[in-house]
Amino acid sequence: MAQADDFGFGTQIRKSPYFDATVRWGAKGFSVYNHMYIPRDFGDPEQNFWNLVNDAILCDVAVERQVEITGPDAAKFVQTLTPRDLSKMAVGQCKYVLITNADGGILNDPILLRLAENHFWISLADSDILLWAQGVAVHAGMDVTIREPDVSPLQLQGPKSGEIMKALFGDSIMDLKYYWLRAVELDGIPLIVSRTGWSSELGYELYLQDGSRGDELWEKIMAAGKPFNLQPGHTSSIRRIEGGMLSYHADADINTNPYELGFDRLVNLDMDADFIGKAALRRIKEEGVSRKQVGLVIDCAPLKGPNTRFWAVSKDGATIGKVTSAVYSPRLKQNIALAMMSVDSIQLGTQVDVATASGPAKATIVDFPFYDPKKSLAAA
Repeated sequence: MAQADDFGFGTQIRKSPYFDATVRWGAKGFSVYNHMYIPRDFGDPEQNFWNLVNDAILCDVAVERQVEITGPDAAKFVQTLTPRDLSKMAVGQCKYVLITNADGGILNDPILLRLAENHFWISLADSDILLWAQGVAVHAGMDVTIREPDVSPLQLQGPKSGEIMKALFGDSIMDLKYYWLRAVELDGIPLIVSRTGWSSELGYELYLQDGSRGDELWEKIMAAGKPFNLQPGHTSSIRRIEGGMLSYHADADINTNPYELGFDRLVNLDMDADFIGKAALRRIKEEGVSRKQVGLVIDCAPLKGPNTRFWAVSKDGATIGKVTSAVYSPRLKQNIALAMMSVDSIQLGTQVDVATASGPAKATIVDFPFYDPKKSLAAA
């Protein structure tokens, strides 16, 4: 059996408060995300997918580091970071936002949590937004404090996650609405709980506010989940691609703008706030984009795992884009993919060629998300 000290690149890669527990519960491999280890292998990724969609899984996502913004100008400052209109965001609410640079490029696509009138957390995807926010603040002339707090989230995801939460916290937790948060305690362990997650399933995130109690928290959740067949797991590439959820650095990066991803709803050019990238995004909207994200079904033998390179997409011998995320869905019995392609070539039903890792294959442009497009499972 693997031991916690079997994994390591030295002390510069941080370990989460749950690291030892994940190894004890069967984590066999890790990748690095926000300069931290994240479990990526509990055995069979297809079984992990079925555990998620049929029952529930517990995932160490402490790599979703928090950027905490407090102070009298906190709300004003947070609005400068994102093109999404936050003027109606209530205390206790969460929002999916984009953080953009002066060129309109996406730096991160985090969840924003409003804990109090002047208290926000930015729950990050994989990029150094703590440094970006602190840099923006230097000459902003606003009264804010920006730091990384002692906060480490877990994801409890799957159709039985609500029952497990009820076992942990009582019936009152069932009142928590989709994309809202609540401060709770579990046997004295301080938590913020939100109805969010990176799975497109019913799910919760539990933000531990005392890293010394990570092992204890993990074991308490696993014990409460045992009657519901809760399994340790990792974020599922299969399920997130089925749900059309982005992975930063794969499906979007600093050179991707919101309009290429169809995220017009996350950009409000009419609000008074002068957010970073406003002029660039106005120009991009007026001029139109040259490429857009699409869904593909790839006609070849089941892929052995997610793609580890961008695969060229071509038509009539000319390259027209790239596959950014691809995987075999055992539920849909298809190879499904997200791709960024020239707007001249993205009509639904169009046949294209994809240079997969195992050779050329035919593919068809389809609508996406591929499963539960209205997110009715997560929002139930």
